[in-house]
Amino acid sequence: MFFYPLSDACHLRPLGLSDTDELFALIETNRTGLRQWLPWLDATQSPSDTRAFIQATLQQWADNQGLVAAICDDQRIVGVIGLNGLDWANRIGYIGYWLGESAQGQGIMTAAVKALVNHGFTDLNLNRQVIACATQNARSRAIPERLGFCHEGTLRDAEWLYDRYVDHAIYACLQRDWQL
Repeated sequence: MFFYPLSDACHLRPLGLSDTDELFALIETNRTGLRQWLPWLDATQSPSDTRAFIQATLQQWADNQGLVAAICDDQRIVGVIGLNGLDWANRIGYIGYWLGESAQGQGIMTAAVKALVNHGFTDLNLNRQVIACATQNARSRAIPERLGFCHEGTLRDAEWLYDRYVDHAIYACLQRDWQL
């Protein structure tokens, strides 16, 4: 079972189908802010869409192709983090994350990313972990920078985001360089 304490009140744990309504409510509350940076908001219109997402993440975990976790604070979900893809041939993990507005600015996401990176290097024996952030998303970019990831470059027009392309800053950390 995947469970990582982040503090006395915060932890990471796998998403389950019983989280459907709570996660959908969090998405609804934060829809405007999340839509600024995440491409999947328009496809998430009902709890059944969220349930399908959770089912897909559970299958991904069962197939050993990824790990998506709830970020919990005082037992309530405040965000989501994951190794959204695992390239086992090259031992690479691709990290993605988002946090509800009420939990931002408290160090929760930095602690969550640190825990996931530790898990990736220690438990999964990954060699490389990658974070891609929209270049204009300063808060998201601050996390890999704070954790010592190397900025490897920028992918131009990397993602279609509703009505425009956004560039992605690519950050990576190698197992041999991980210090935290």
